[in-house]
Order: sequence, then C-alpha cells, then structure tokens
Amino acid sequence: MSVDVTRAAAVLARLSENIARVLRGQEAPTRRLLAAFAAGGHVLLDDFPGTGKTTLAKTLALSIDARFTRIQFTPDLLPTDILGVSVFNQRDTAFEFREGPVFTDVLLADEINRASPRTQSALLEAMAEGQVSVEGRRQPLSDLFFVIATQNPVEFRGTYPLPEAQMDRFMMRFGLGYVSAVDEVAILSSQIAGHPIDAIRPCASPDDIRNLRAAVRAVRISPELLHYIVQLVQATRQLPGVPLGAGPRASLALMKSSQALALFDGHEFVLPEHVAELAIPVIGHRLVLDPQARFAGTTPEGLVESLLQQNPPPR
Repeated sequence: MSVDVTRAAAVLARLSENIARVLRGQEAPTRRLLAAFAAGGHVLLDDFPGTGKTTLAKTLALSIDARFTRIQFTPDLLPTDILGVSVFNQRDTAFEFREGPVFTDVLLADEINRASPRTQSALLEAMAEGQVSVEGRRQPLSDLFFVIATQNPVEFRGTYPLPEAQMDRFMMRFGLGYVSAVDEVAILSSQIAGHPIDAIRPCASPDDIRNLRAAVRAVRISPELLHYIVQLVQATRQLPGVPLGAGPRASLALMKSSQALALFDGHEFVLPEHVAELAIPVIGHRLVLDPQARFAGTTPEGLVESLLQQNPPPR
C-alpha cells in the first residue's frame, strides 16, 4: 500500500492549526496528541490545574465532525454511568439497553482519577479492545474510539491512583506545562470578548481520520529501528529500583506513534528522531518504581531519558 503523504499530512496540519487557534505555545503537546490519535491510541493528560488539559481535548474533538462525549469523573460515578444500562420498557414488556457515553467517537474522561477503581475498570476493555461487555453481551464501539483522559497530579484528596493495567492502556502520558509570558498575554487578549473555542468548526471528517490511520500503518520503519525500540523497552526491565518495567505493549505503542509522527512531518518512513521524541511519553508512565527509588527523587521520565543517552539510535 502506498502512503498518500500529502493528503494525510494535510489532515494533521488542519487539526494542528485548529488547536493552535485556541491553545498558544503548546506545539509539542499538540504533536504528541495528534500522533497518538492518528496511531489509534489513547492519551492521559497529566498536569497542574489551569494549563489547558480539558481545552486541548475539547478542541480536538470539536475539530472532527464526529460524536463527542464528556464524562466528569466523581467518586460516586458507577460503571453503568459509563457503559449503559438496561431499562424495562412497559409498552413492549422487555428490557432495552440504553447506551452510555462510552459509545462515541471521542471520549473526554475528565479527572479520571476521581472515580473509584471499580468505575475506572469499566474503561479497560473499551480502551484495549474497542468493545465493552454488558450483561453478558459484547457491544462493539466506534472504529474511531479515542479516549483523552485528564488528571491533576497535585490533588490527592478524593482521588484513586490509576492501576498499572489501566496506565498501560494509554499510549502516551504527558503534560502541557506553563506557557511563556508572551503566550500568556496572547491568551488573555484572545479571551477578552469571548473564548476562541466557540469559533472552532470541524476541519476533518470521520473518513479523513480512517484514511489517516490507514496511511500511518503504511509508513515504513526499518528493522534497525524496530530493534532499537525493543532495546529501549527491554532495558527498562533491568533498571535498579524498577520492579515492573515496560512490556511489549509499550514497544507497539512506540512503533505506531513514531509512524504517526513521521507522517505529521511529511515523511514516508520513520526517523530515529521520531522514536527518541516519543520514548518518554510512551514508556515513562508504564514503569513502576519501588518506594526507595521514589523517595530518592527518581522519576520514570528521568530513567527513560538516561536510557536514551546510554542507547544512541542507529544511524
């Protein structure tokens, strides 16, 4: 299959431009979000309050002419509030299944760590297999199903840490960070008379996204880069202070997202720089550190950065 680089890159460029109209100074997070979206993965936005996590997710969803659902996670949220529930129809004297908000194209799971582990687990099957099991029956989800979850890393009261199994379902985890003073002034100026997100209109159709994802799968990646990806991921399993390293799902995620990022840059093949750029957001959140390493100030992102320095990419 030949890659229509021009058409696929044009879709990514339009989405990026739409997001840039709302979020200033967030080029790097936008690249990562679109790479995960084009690769068919899911994203966890982990950053301080007010950095634009929800706005970024809503802007992407509004840029696509597709179904969009937002769930505000709270401690009293139940799995049925996400998946759906059967309701008795008195006229037909039968139960009817009413679909929950998970039956959509783009799902914003806002403050996902505020829900109980039982409710969080309702998304596991959906994120991994594109389906849900409700009342003994499997229900397929949209082929465009994409989860953007947000969480606040500094508030711990009333929150439940995401289990390792669910963290592994996210293709990437990253934050947005604070913008420069110049960009912050531009943000204030753009919102004097209203919010720029109100003017966002769809710039891509569902068929555009399907074609985009097909083009991503056709981007070439050399055997040397495949070996390099596996080398990085396997190295996390021998790190001191890391009882649980990254698994094969991390290797797959890094390969697919690197293909998408290459397409974003207009290439028909993956470069070593694409793998290196995405290694930390793809691998970091999958590492589990022991308490001693955490107390010593070690971070998963710092460990992956060290591995990148110790394992230079093939040339």
